[in-house]
Order: sequence, then C-alpha cells, then structure tokens
Amino acid sequence: MKIIISGHHVEITDGINQAVENKFAKVAKHFPSLMTLEVIITVEPNQQKLEVSTTYEGATVSVNAVDKELYAAIASAASKLEAALAHRKGVLSAKQKKKFEVEQSNAFESP
Repeated sequence: MKIIISGHHVEITDGINQAVENKFAKVAKHFPSLMTLEVIITVEPNQQKLEVSTTYEGATVSVNAVDKELYAAIASAASKLEAALAHRKGVLSAKQKKKFEVEQSNAFESP
C-alpha cells in the first residue's frame, strides 16, 4: 500500500513518516485491496489535525483526527479508518446477502 503524506505548516520528518507507516500497517494487513492512502497533516496552535482518505470498493472513505499531540492524532486516525473500512465492508456484504423479492400481482386471480 502506498501512503502519500503531505503537511500543512509542518515539515514531514522521517520520524513522522515512520509513525504513520507503522500505525497504518495494520489497516493495510486487514484490507489488502487498498492501494493508496492520502494523509494530510496540519499543525495549528495547540492542536494537530490529521486527515486520511482512501478509496475502498468504489467509495471514498475519509476520516479526521484532532489532538494536542501529533502521534496521538495518528493513532486515533488509524483506528477511525479501520472502523470506517469495516463499516463499509459490512455494508457491501449486507447488499450481497439481500434477497431480491418479486411483488405478486393480482392479475391472475379470478374475480
């Protein structure tokens, strides 16, 4: 899985890059069909924001995390993304199991 990391008001260091890759490795293992993750890190006074988006089975899945510490925001975003992908996977499997029902018409009943 390819992870594209960009920063707004922050320089992406090797430590940040390694932390993001380590946290999202579990997501990549559970959802091997993911090709890319786009991560945007924004630093503002007293808060660190992380926006993660990807495409899974034809739908865009994105999550946001905000925390005072960057590494806590990364961990929060990873868990939120895994939950969102699991939800999307459940929606898809529910659609597959849904039975098609044909409505019965009254055209063949005798008057």
